[in-house]
Amino acid sequence: MLIETIVPLSTLIVLEVILGLDNIIFISILADKLPAHQRDKLRYWGIGLAMIIRLCLLGLISWILKLDGVLFTAFEVAFSGKGIILILGGLFLLYKSTKEIRENTESDNGESELKARKGSFKTFLIEIIMLDLVFSVDSIITAVGMVQELWMMYTAVIVAVGVMLIAAKSISRFIEKHPSFKILALCFLMLIGVSLIAEGLHFSIPKGYIYFSIAFAFLVNTIQMKKGVRKTKY
Repeated sequence: MLIETIVPLSTLIVLEVILGLDNIIFISILADKLPAHQRDKLRYWGIGLAMIIRLCLLGLISWILKLDGVLFTAFEVAFSGKGIILILGGLFLLYKSTKEIRENTESDNGESELKARKGSFKTFLIEIIMLDLVFSVDSIITAVGMVQELWMMYTAVIVAVGVMLIAAKSISRFIEKHPSFKILALCFLMLIGVSLIAEGLHFSIPKGYIYFSIAFAFLVNTIQMKKGVRKTKY
């Protein structure tokens, strides 16, 4: 009986942490555009609100499940409430990612730095909340497909958010210290955006493929970075 509880709960926690990685990266990139004294505040607020949103939506789980029902059909594609949310979230993520990549690659260093500091705490927090809603709906519907016990879902969300809070600052510092990894992270968010749109249109792209490809790119980038450090030393 204990194993039957621990195995699904552990699996769900791991899944929630993996799905939360998208949130951490997005929050970290936005936080880097704020003055230093506001960055931690945005990270904690963004991740804290992600937990509150997911816990609230779990309380409305019967309504969330209805989002899977077909609302209308167009061009032989059945659109549900969940699908529309995922498509809009994917488009938003694609827009933000491509905009950040353009600002970080096509401008001069001084101009890029100036653009990077534009934006307010309130604006970034609203953008985080919008994306939190998309990821929360996707996360909860995925969780329902794995476990039936509501307490397991609450536990998984709380533990996953705790892990996100611990990891957020380190990930943020790493991305800030290594600009090449920031571009890689933005490309990862673009892939997630495409994945959300595809899922909303019923073209399922296994997330394992996306995470594997980005992990491989991360490994290659790390090797190149270490090689560059060695050349500098000698």
